[in-house]
Amino acid sequence: MLWAIKMNMLLLYVLLYSFTIEISASNIVLIIADDLDLAIGGMTPLKNTKKLVGDEGGVFLNCFVNSPICCPNRAAILTGRYQHNHLTVNNSIEGGCSSLQWQKNQEPNSFANLIKSMAIYTTFYAGKYLNQYGSIKAGGPAHVPVGWDWWAGLVGNSKYYNYSLSLNGTVREYGDKPEDYLTDVIGNLAIDFLKTRNADDEIPFLMVLAPPAPHAPYTPAPRHTDAFKGINATRTPNFNTPQQRDKHFLVKNGVAPLPDSVLPKLDEIYRRRWEALLAVDDLVENVYKTLAERKLLDDSYIIFTSDNGYHIGQFSMPFDKRLPYETDIRVPLLMRGPGVPRGNIKNPASSVDIFATILDMAGTDAPSDGTSLLSHYLHTDRTVLIEYRGEKSEKTPTSGCPTDRDPNMVLCSKDFSCKCQDCSNNTYSCIRRVAQGDDNIFCIFEDDGNTIEAYNLRDDNFQLNNIGYTMKSALRHRFRNRLKQAVICEGADCVMTGSQAD
Repeated sequence: MLWAIKMNMLLLYVLLYSFTIEISASNIVLIIADDLDLAIGGMTPLKNTKKLVGDEGGVFLNCFVNSPICCPNRAAILTGRYQHNHLTVNNSIEGGCSSLQWQKNQEPNSFANLIKSMAIYTTFYAGKYLNQYGSIKAGGPAHVPVGWDWWAGLVGNSKYYNYSLSLNGTVREYGDKPEDYLTDVIGNLAIDFLKTRNADDEIPFLMVLAPPAPHAPYTPAPRHTDAFKGINATRTPNFNTPQQRDKHFLVKNGVAPLPDSVLPKLDEIYRRRWEALLAVDDLVENVYKTLAERKLLDDSYIIFTSDNGYHIGQFSMPFDKRLPYETDIRVPLLMRGPGVPRGNIKNPASSVDIFATILDMAGTDAPSDGTSLLSHYLHTDRTVLIEYRGEKSEKTPTSGCPTDRDPNMVLCSKDFSCKCQDCSNNTYSCIRRVAQGDDNIFCIFEDDGNTIEAYNLRDDNFQLNNIGYTMKSALRHRFRNRLKQAVICEGADCVMTGSQAD
């Protein structure tokens, strides 16, 4: 009897000890900007972010999105799965964006739900989730995605004023007063949460903050209006080019170069995006300082990234994302925290890696299409997958442009010379490789001619010269085979490194 009691006490001690070890994982803060480019200077306004996160940790120079559009790539971040595996293909309910099927099949596999089930964490989310979140077809704002203890999800797409948040399933509406500015509201909710935390708390936390900036309508906080007055859009070598005959249909179609009358409008978009980012920089600084004040900083990771990039005038495309060029697919990725080495990291990374990284930080893991960035330094030669499915109009377009007669053309505007930003045949898959001596991309479009676009970015980093049809046939064949592997990959097979990519 005494032996049994001692054994039970020993088992209880082991369980308690295991529990203590399990809950000693670090705190995690993930900040996801909306449409923040890297290639055309998007990080310039974010001085605090660069200083407090980048300079104190690692800056990934070669991070690529799986899909250069909001909802599909946010789905990739949440689940660690490529688009062909998580099946959110565009920003519509029909395309899987926050649909009932997504909620049933994918939300249970988010990093939040997994670290709650496999580790001990308190979870907090504030800001944009998925573009269709809160819509009636998706269960309305009463739906709180599984895995989140504290939930302040934006209903719908990015706004700065006159929006609604689902606060743990209850709708709260915000107006147009300065204190309603969404980025600041997200920041204040985050600080309120952090003030409930202490260094001696046994249970760590995961916090995800998703501000709207610099997404359209690019509205700065009142305190930042005209902060960059006089700044113009970066005139890269591929800015407002003449018609690019070697590009796919969408880029070739329409006016090129854009008339001079359009350029000031592009400059205005560029400035306002920068101004809107200043509030994000304030958010990062305030979160950092609060972590330090609560003595949480040394045991906390901070990750800063974006859901996709952005172009403004490149190849005479006015403004948007959705294209397989560096402006749209390359995004910032900064990370600081325990054991993260300081400095620039050239090793290629993908947005699907954030899932595995967060689980690794929490002391656990699960199958995914990516790899943890904490052990990423081994992968100096890697090929990642880029996927996009072009959209067409859901109803008859009324832009006043000649393209209104073609429902396959969308996002066309008379104010920007009727240059359309998307079409149904803007559907493609690409493999993007970064290695010692190699820096290239190879894409195939699902159009009538199966258009190929390929670029050697060592010699042509502005992608002016499509070598898809001039490279040696044997090399093109290897690229095709590699792409075929990537578009059907699943799990560990998606981490294509070294000779695996050949």
